[in-house]
Amino acid sequence: MGRLIVLGSAAALSNAEHDNTHFLLQGDYGSLVLVDCGSNPVIKLPRYGIHPADLPDIVVTHFHPDHVSGIPIMLMQMWLLGRQLPLRLLGLHHCLSRIETMIEACQWRTWPGFFPLEFHPLPEQPGTLVLDNIDFRIRAWPTRHFIPTIGLRIEVKASGQIISYSCDTEPVPNIVTLAQDADLLLHEAAGAGYGHSSAAQAGETATAAGARRLVLIHYNVWEHDPGPLVDEARTTFSGPVELAEDFKEYSI
Repeated sequence: MGRLIVLGSAAALSNAEHDNTHFLLQGDYGSLVLVDCGSNPVIKLPRYGIHPADLPDIVVTHFHPDHVSGIPIMLMQMWLLGRQLPLRLLGLHHCLSRIETMIEACQWRTWPGFFPLEFHPLPEQPGTLVLDNIDFRIRAWPTRHFIPTIGLRIEVKASGQIISYSCDTEPVPNIVTLAQDADLLLHEAAGAGYGHSSAAQAGETATAAGARRLVLIHYNVWEHDPGPLVDEARTTFSGPVELAEDFKEYSI
């Protein structure tokens, strides 16, 4: 069975127990997809028997530091480990163009024997196909955040499960659409306000979408106890609710 591995669960202010939000999809037939890279997943993947050289695809949701700042060190460490296979980065043009500028500042083209990087810009349109491989079909919807951002709807082909990820967003109809009848909805809970959602709002979205399970992610941990967020979400959603935790795995 495939799995979703939470590599980080915190909002922008992380701590020693909660890294910035990013996660890995591993399919029944071995496909690997990393979603966001605000930290360095290279040091975490061996914990799950995964060599960093085997990661083919990274989906980046938007160009904020807590979602992309780990990319340069990840690329350098992959190169030092002898990676030769191309690495694909998929995301909006707004995001990918800035990632390219960021890594150009590191002069990566001068690193001898550096592996190929492939940039796959996506249109900012509802239901855009991001990736379709033997294990997953992933589509994207624009969210409402400070800058162009996408949330994801992931179809797990072997199990038929739907995994949805709100990413950073205010409550908007697009999130209800991408979460429709989801088996697992990963929804941010950084707090109500411009560009973000509260746990109660996450619960409202889960209810409106008919999601079966709600996992709160991208929540505040800096001098803050996130535990009450679960009870807050339960005021608006009657299904199972929990907090995502670093290194937790979900069968998909």
